[in-house]
Amino acid sequence: MNGHESDTSAGTGGGRRGVQSIDRAVSILRCFDERHVELGISDIARMTGLSTSTTHRLLGAMHDNRLVRQTSDRRYALGPLLVQLARSGAVPTTLRDAALPAMTSLRDNVDETVGLHALLPSHERAVIEQVESRQPLRRTYTEFGVPIPLALGAPGKVMLAHLPWDLQDALLARPIPQVTPTTPTDPEVMRRQLAEIRTRNYALSYAERTAGIRTIASAIFDGSYSCVASLSISAPAVRMPDERMQELGPVVAATSWVISEALGATRDGVNRRMLMAQPPPGV
Repeated sequence: MNGHESDTSAGTGGGRRGVQSIDRAVSILRCFDERHVELGISDIARMTGLSTSTTHRLLGAMHDNRLVRQTSDRRYALGPLLVQLARSGAVPTTLRDAALPAMTSLRDNVDETVGLHALLPSHERAVIEQVESRQPLRRTYTEFGVPIPLALGAPGKVMLAHLPWDLQDALLARPIPQVTPTTPTDPEVMRRQLAEIRTRNYALSYAERTAGIRTIASAIFDGSYSCVASLSISAPAVRMPDERMQELGPVVAATSWVISEALGATRDGVNRRMLMAQPPPGV
């Protein structure tokens, strides 16, 4: 960008000029993080590629609308309006808050049990919430908070697929218990599955942890772009043939992304983070 930039674009009208200003204001807000709590005009201009004059003008409008505030040394920080919105309850502050509306909507659409699974510090997972199917024969989670190895079942496999590669490797070096006849216990088979999961962002479980239950799950990411949880649909195998599982996979993935965005994730950020989950060259 240069000092002659403006909010006009060739072939666009006033509506596009307004959108361009919003785009630039958002690019300024994205400059602030835990390492950049306060920034000067020149810092922001350099980080966004905007000219100093455009940055100064945008910051003035953002300051008037309380999106940024000026500090005592004439630098800028995030403004009080953002804090008020975060504390108003309009912005989800927990994984459950972000997930429950989407979970309920998904259950209503497919009438199967929707589960929420959190990644634990022990690199296991635990069921923390469910919205049950209304069907008489249905999946019902009962082991809330109980640690479950990531290699068992779709909700854990999709989390495992998005962990840093060295951690995946360490976890797959441990024996995988054969808890049902269809549990995959060969680490090489599991590595191939994890590669497929990363490509489509959903995992499938053919009664691999609970006999008679098939599950589809997709990863949930937070504002640091890390996988922190997964969303699942589970149903008795008699209602979940292969065709339906393949059909519902993208639906679960789309719903999990709605939750991820509510937690602050962006596509670009997640894609960059996923590079850490890829095997190193030659592996």
